Amino acid sequence: MANTKATRGFGLLERFLARKRAQKANSLIPQSYRNGRILDIGAGSYPVFLLTTTFLEKFGIDKTFSAFLQTKPKTHTLALMCHDIESEDPLPFQDEYFDIVTMLAVIEHIERYNLPRISQELYRILKRGGLLIITTPAEWTGLILNGMAYLKLISNQEIRDHKGLHSVDSIITTLQQGGFSPNNIQLGFFEFFMNTWVTVTK
Repeated sequence: MANTKATRGFGLLERFLARKRAQKANSLIPQSYRNGRILDIGAGSYPVFLLTTTFLEKFGIDKTFSAFLQTKPKTHTLALMCHDIESEDPLPFQDEYFDIVTMLAVIEHIERYNLPRISQELYRILKRGGLLIITTPAEWTGLILNGMAYLKLISNQEIRDHKGLHSVDSIITTLQQGGFSPNNIQLGFFEFFMNTWVTVTK
C-alpha cells in the first residue's frame, strides 16, 4: 500500500497543515489557468496538493517519490517524477511548459546558494503569463516550529531539514535573481501570520 503520509516523519498536525497549504495554493490560482499544466515541486512523500487540485495536466517532482510511484493508481492526468531540485541537473521539462508552478513549504529546505539557480529554472519552464506560487514559514517562526516539533505536533524530521527561514525581502531578491520582475510579485500571510504566500507572474 502506498505511503499516504503528507510529509516525512511524524506530526499530529502534518496532514491538516498540508491540506491548509493546498487550500491556500488553490485559492491563489485563477480559474482561467486550470485548463493547462501545473507542476508541484517538492510535492512530498504523498502529493496531497496534486490529488486535491483540478487541472487538465498535473505533474509533481520530489526526491522521495520512488516508493509511491510503484503503487500509485495509473492516470493520464497525473505524472510523478523522482528528481532532486538541488542537483545540478536542470528540471526535466522544456522551456515555457507550465501555466502554474507551485512550491509549497519547500524553499526553507533548500540551501540558500542553490536558490538563484532554481529561480532561473522556474522562470525558464513557466509560460509567458504563467504563475509561480510559493508558501513558506515566516522568518520569525523558528522557535515556535521547534517547539511544535518537540511536542510532536509537526514532524521533527522536516524541521531538522530546514536550511533557513526567509524574509519577504529575501524571497523577492531570489525571484529577481531568476529573472522575475518585482512589479509582478504579490504576497501575504496565512495561518495566523506564521506562513508567507507569494505569487509572481512571468
